Amino acid sequence: MSGVQYRVADKVFLEKQRDILRLFQHVHQPTYFKDLIEIAKTFKFEGHWDQWSKPEYVKEFWQFYQEEDFLKQDEIFSVFHPEHLKQAIALFRVFYFANDFATFYKSAVWARQHVNPGMFVYALSVAVFHCKHTEGIMLPPIYEIFPHYFFTNEVITKAKQYKQHYWDSNKHEEEHKEMPGYSINAEYTKYTEECMNYFTEDIGMNAFYYYENMFMPFWLEHECIRFDATKRGEWFHYYHNLILSRYYLERLSNGKGKIPTINYQEPTQFEYHPALAYFNGKPFASRPKNSKLDVDVAECDSSLKHFSYCYTKVEDYEKRIREAIDMGWVYTPEGKIINLYTQEGFETLGKIVESDPESPHVRFYGYLQMVTRHLLGYSHHALAPSVLEHFETSMRDPMFYQFCKRMMYFFKKHQHHMGPYEKQHLFMQGVKVEDFQVDKLVTFFDQYFTDISNAVTVDEKEFEQKSFEVYARQFRLNHKPYNYKIQVSSDKSVDAFVKVFIGPKYDEFGHEIEMKHNYMNFFELDRFKYSLKSGKNVIERDSHENQYFCNEHMTFKSLYNQVEKALTGGESYKYQLPQEYFNFPQRLMLPRGDVSGKTFQFFVVVSQYEQPKSDAFCQFMVDAHHSMYYPLDRPIEFESEFWVPNFFSKDVKVYHEQLNEKEFSYKKF
Repeated sequence: MSGVQYRVADKVFLEKQRDILRLFQHVHQPTYFKDLIEIAKTFKFEGHWDQWSKPEYVKEFWQFYQEEDFLKQDEIFSVFHPEHLKQAIALFRVFYFANDFATFYKSAVWARQHVNPGMFVYALSVAVFHCKHTEGIMLPPIYEIFPHYFFTNEVITKAKQYKQHYWDSNKHEEEHKEMPGYSINAEYTKYTEECMNYFTEDIGMNAFYYYENMFMPFWLEHECIRFDATKRGEWFHYYHNLILSRYYLERLSNGKGKIPTINYQEPTQFEYHPALAYFNGKPFASRPKNSKLDVDVAECDSSLKHFSYCYTKVEDYEKRIREAIDMGWVYTPEGKIINLYTQEGFETLGKIVESDPESPHVRFYGYLQMVTRHLLGYSHHALAPSVLEHFETSMRDPMFYQFCKRMMYFFKKHQHHMGPYEKQHLFMQGVKVEDFQVDKLVTFFDQYFTDISNAVTVDEKEFEQKSFEVYARQFRLNHKPYNYKIQVSSDKSVDAFVKVFIGPKYDEFGHEIEMKHNYMNFFELDRFKYSLKSGKNVIERDSHENQYFCNEHMTFKSLYNQVEKALTGGESYKYQLPQEYFNFPQRLMLPRGDVSGKTFQFFVVVSQYEQPKSDAFCQFMVDAHHSMYYPLDRPIEFESEFWVPNFFSKDVKVYHEQLNEKEFSYKKF
């Protein structure tokens, strides 16, 4: 895609990239690579503490590891389980505080053989993103590492049956020729709102949410984050609001209306049966219809003691946050008051809702995400965590969006207290958006093949040669490329910041939605800096030009083969910077249209750009004047005050091309 940065790698980097990739191959079984086996066998922590800049953290991990309650390899890891998280953070620090890449890698090889696979992949992935020794390293897509989290148990079972009955019976030791990859039709799950499952279960969408939380983990201290984290609370609001607005657009495309609001006092009608199973065979927790959420459970299992009385904790935490917003301040443990209605107040609120390490009073305002996910997932009645207790599966459950809506309520409540923007804060002197034109917008479903080979156990030869392949075949929403033009007049030459949104025009009943009731439903499609010249300007962009959307992640096989080719052939290796992992799937920019055209509206904002004083979030083009969701982060009281000349709205239609029955025989939407 356009606008993506690339680097050319040297041999040292290529070897690092290859070494890291090998660690993610078939993580649910011990590695067969002889060099890795030897490293894992000879690597020692004790007596070698000087290999880390902060040996006290490594000693802490080693102590955890030797305790009886350290997570076993065949158990299920969840980042929202307090004990699991504590252990994963300790393991992350072993990687992060390594003095050099050699120590980083050897400790990772040891963990690959000795630590729970879920914990290992999570801690290592965060470390690769944030450690200075691994800058630029790309990881294989999470849906290739853990196919069980993205495809139903039926698909995984068919993959195992293929391996057992076809592959093994047709394999010959003397003549081992590479067999063609076998594909399995991967249907989506059937549940209450199954018309939405192509969106909620989209592997790119769920991977996006997973990687967002790698980019800025809720538990990671500011000083360990490679990226500038000065706006991490605001970023938490920004990408959750993006998800929520995009989901609402897709609901409208399917004839559905507002996202329901959670009522803890009423039995929930939103049953959910994920049809997923963990690698050890345990099914993901289900939520039956008429489940009661307002019931406190005293967990008997000591490992779940943190989840006792979840309902009361959720009620208490939410009440305290609401009261803090109404009062306008929050308390620190020392009794210090922090004002919420300052320039930094919105950021402070984000830290409280996310429960990150810089939250002013975690004990009082609580770990809202952790306990709410456990409560809504109904996992206290199961032997395994729910989909809500993993980032990579959260978006599959319709309840996730109701949970997001509840979190976004706190920010909305805060901004209503702040009040609408005054006209001078919206108006850009001498600038007017004259018109907006866009090509015909067309969505369609195309088929995609995902490598799910890691779901199956392989023998030594298959492991080393990476010869066994099995794929899941799915139809996924996509759109045709499009171009658009913005005509802007300016009375002077000036740097401008341009944002383009798509939002609803009508509700599910066909009634036009006023902007003052609709502003929070707009999904951001583009943002960029543009130097306006005096007079008429025509800004031309194409849908692939926006660097905040990403195409498909490079597969393990493609990435590994490129690295090997470069190493053996002496070729330079051109690779994409890893920021692409944190971006929204390019395929899902547009909501699904219909054959006759579904009406939405584009909203264009041109404001004055000012370079930030620091490099804070420069890769996301944050300007010094405005919040990330400006101008749609504040309420609109009078539309006459909102519509300034540098704003422009235009109705558009999104069309949908139907596949014929032969092409789309196994699944209809």
